[in-house]
Amino acid sequence: MKLIAHLLLAASFAAFSAPSFAEDVKPEAAKVAKPDLVKGEASYTAVCAACHGADGNAGSPAYPKLSQQHPEYLVKQLQEFKSDKRNNAVMKGFASTLSDTDMKNIAYWLTSQKAKAGFAKDKTLVSLGERIYRGGIADRQVPACAGCHSPNGAGIPSQYPRLSGQHADYSVAQLVAFRDGVRKNSLQMGQVAAKMNDREIKAVADYIAGLR
Repeated sequence: MKLIAHLLLAASFAAFSAPSFAEDVKPEAAKVAKPDLVKGEASYTAVCAACHGADGNAGSPAYPKLSQQHPEYLVKQLQEFKSDKRNNAVMKGFASTLSDTDMKNIAYWLTSQKAKAGFAKDKTLVSLGERIYRGGIADRQVPACAGCHSPNGAGIPSQYPRLSGQHADYSVAQLVAFRDGVRKNSLQMGQVAAKMNDREIKAVADYIAGLR
């Protein structure tokens, strides 16, 4: 009888001290918070709209269009501005005021905004730009831009950004920055741009501006 009593006592202590399965599993903690588009719009208006336009369609070619951009790409860029992986003193100042949640809210709000179409300006170069964008430059192993950014410039979500309709001046500036080692947050783009001359970069950028 004493043995039975000891066993029952031990079992009662084990039951009391061991956490239940229900205590271990907390579904709400595993859930990823959904982006808040209302907060995203408010943060964007306060921090970003002056340069990038009220709806992400920047009017000045000095600033990129952000509307309809893939949210994962936008969040990545903001995080890299904040950490100095992508070097830009102005953008670092703005990005440093944002939490990861703010960035996510802004990015998803921008994704929901419709991008305005752009257009090519240099008719003498646009055909060259199309050849490079669609077929690359074979003798220098420059891959076709369409392979990663899609034939119409829509990009591939989570991997490659949307380019369609982007300001040509901005695209030129980024390709030159990649080529010259100023922008270092994409090894792949640095290797591609390193094989392109100014004329080819300008041609591709102008073609991209007219994609839709």
